[in-house]
Amino acid sequence: MFVLVVMQATALRVVVSRSMCYRLWVPTTLLIIAVTLNAVLGQLMLKYAVIGLGGSSALSNLPAFILSAAKSPLVYVSIAIQGFGYLLWMMLIARMKLGLASASVGAGFYVCMALAAWGVYGESLTRLQWLGLGLITLGVSCIGLASAS
Repeated sequence: MFVLVVMQATALRVVVSRSMCYRLWVPTTLLIIAVTLNAVLGQLMLKYAVIGLGGSSALSNLPAFILSAAKSPLVYVSIAIQGFGYLLWMMLIARMKLGLASASVGAGFYVCMALAAWGVYGESLTRLQWLGLGLITLGVSCIGLASAS
C-alpha cells in the first residue's frame, strides 16, 4: 500500500492505493490561512537556521557561510516548508486573482510575522513600527477589497 498526495486547484487528492482515491475539498479561506502560516513558519525556521550558523557575524566570511548553509539540515527543513507553501500558493492562485490572493495573504503575513518573531525570538517593535504594520495591513486589505469588486 502507498499514499500519494496530489494537489489540484480545487482539492487535495489523496491516493491510498490503485483502487482508493479521495478528494478533499479545501475551502479558499483555509487555504489563505495555510499559505500565510506556512510563510511565517518557513521564515521562523530560516531565522533559526541562520542563528545556528552564527548569525550576522558569520556573514563576514560569505563563502564559508554559504558552505555551512548548504550543509545545514535546518536550511533544508526551511526550504521544504517553503516548497510546500509554494504548492499551497499554486492552489490558491488557481482559484483567485493574483492581486486578491497576494493581498489576502499579505494582510495577515505582516502582523503574524511580527507577532511570531516577538513570541519566538523576543524581537520587539516600537509603537510607530506597529502603527506602520497596521497601516500596511489596512492598505493591503483595501487593495484586496478593490480587487474583489
